[in-house]
Amino acid sequence: MSYPSRAADSQRAFRFLYESAYADLLKFVQRRTDPANAEDVVAETFLIVWRRFQEVPGNQDDARAWIFGIARNLLLNARRSEQRQQALGVRLAEASMESQSDSHADLVSSRVDLSRAWALLSEVHQETLGLSVFENLAAPQAALVVGISPVAFRLRLTRARRALRLLLEHSPQNAHATPTTTLSEQASTP
Repeated sequence: MSYPSRAADSQRAFRFLYESAYADLLKFVQRRTDPANAEDVVAETFLIVWRRFQEVPGNQDDARAWIFGIARNLLLNARRSEQRQQALGVRLAEASMESQSDSHADLVSSRVDLSRAWALLSEVHQETLGLSVFENLAAPQAALVVGISPVAFRLRLTRARRALRLLLEHSPQNAHATPTTTLSEQASTP
């Protein structure tokens, strides 16, 4: 029965690697990201290490460097994701500004309201609207991107549009006036 002993050996080797690298890896990540997120990044790093344990280099120094590389890649991916979300928010605000022909003050106010509403949307709603409006993907293609059925994507899109519309209608600027065509209504027109 060599299988249980191999599994036990792998667990011991992983535990040793974890215990020897954890503190230094946590410091490495804390210097590069928000300290509140550092433990999550380290945990995700070790999850990847566990899943790819057969790829761990045999030399302990090389193994530590490999683990630090995984953490670095996770941090870079998170940073790119944040930048994409910010860019999407800016494009959303710009699209809203292009759709209105009001005075400059009204445009600035609308952009602030839209930016505020966008920030209040859940990540799922932001992603759904982004795929539909900015990437111009039809429901079947967008559903493939997020890994759900086209029907489920259409439902998410309807909910995301409704959420954005409600946030815009209840913004301070629109509290006294009825909104003109919102981006979510524009997105629903063919």
